[in-house]
Formats: sequence, structure tokens, C-alpha cells
Amino acid sequence: MSTPTDPAQRPMRADARRNYEKLVTAARELFAKDGAAVSLEEVARHAGVGSATLHRNFPSRQHLLEAVYAGEVEEMSRVDGLEDLDPWDALITWLRRFATFAATKRAIGDALAVYVERDDPVFKRSGAAITEAGEPLLKRAQEAGVVRDDAVFLDVARMVVGIAAVRTADPEQHARILDLALDGLRPSARG
Repeated sequence: MSTPTDPAQRPMRADARRNYEKLVTAARELFAKDGAAVSLEEVARHAGVGSATLHRNFPSRQHLLEAVYAGEVEEMSRVDGLEDLDPWDALITWLRRFATFAATKRAIGDALAVYVERDDPVFKRSGAAITEAGEPLLKRAQEAGVVRDDAVFLDVARMVVGIAAVRTADPEQHARILDLALDGLRPSARG
């Protein structure tokens, strides 16, 4: 089920599609900089469009949050180029990207959760996209013998999200904690 603002679900003129993309880009930038509570009028100004254009594309804050969140998940879920890496490097490269996503997109997810339940289709689709991207990378690494065979993707994903949630003033500490945890995926870590 698609959100009502999904441009793939409704035909758009080229100028309308450009405005839609400008609004999503502006919202993404402002949410990253100022948080998800930024005003819709500020999003319209930042995109260089009028308030009516914003509301035509996104009748509510929820619709805009859904579009930004879904777009971010889609972008993060891409595995293009990872198939050229060895299985371990492909997996940890993607998991590091996932950790960054989880750390920076928490505010958008939390703001969206004000409007919809965590079992809402927008979150279910996002979870499915993340699993569809990460699970084959984990299986490939397991088949290559570089990851413990008892590792389950859901456990690994929750571990990464948990690490991303750690509040620290030192951004490098997240990378160190994640590296320690990822080393635990190696077969030799089993003992």
C-alpha cells in the first residue's frame, strides 16, 4: 500500500514532479538540520515553492514525514556496488550505512510515530526494505564462512539500531562500538 503522496502512484506533469522532489529534498535538509518539528511553511520557502504547492502535494505533516522517511529508507537500502566487494566488506559497509541512517533518522521516525502506530504500513514497508537489503548480504557472508552461522538478520539489525541510539558527544565512539559489535559476528568470536 502506497502513501497518498507517492508520485509513482499518480501521474504527474514534469513541473509537478520537480516541485514534489524539491519539497522532499527541502524537508530532508531542514529535518536533518533543525529537527522534524520545522514548520511546513519553512519547508515550502526552502524549496522555493508556495504554501499551496506544498499542501497540494502533502495535505498534512504526516504525509510529508512519510515521504521523507520512505525516501530515506529506500536510499539507505540500496546495495548497488556492494556486490563487487568481498562478502565481509559488503556486509559491514552496508551495516555502517544502516547505523548512520538509524542514528540520524530517529527524529523523523519518532515524529512520524506521533501520527501512526509502529505497525503502520509505512514502518512495515521500511522494515521490509531494510531486511530485503541486509539479509542477503548477511547470508552471503555466512556462505563465505566469514560470519557466524547462528547470526540472524533481525538480531544484527537490532544490535545496530541499539548502538546508533547510544547518546555520546564523541561521534567516533559510535564507530568504535559498532566495530566491536561487528567483530562479534566473525566465526572466531564464538570461542
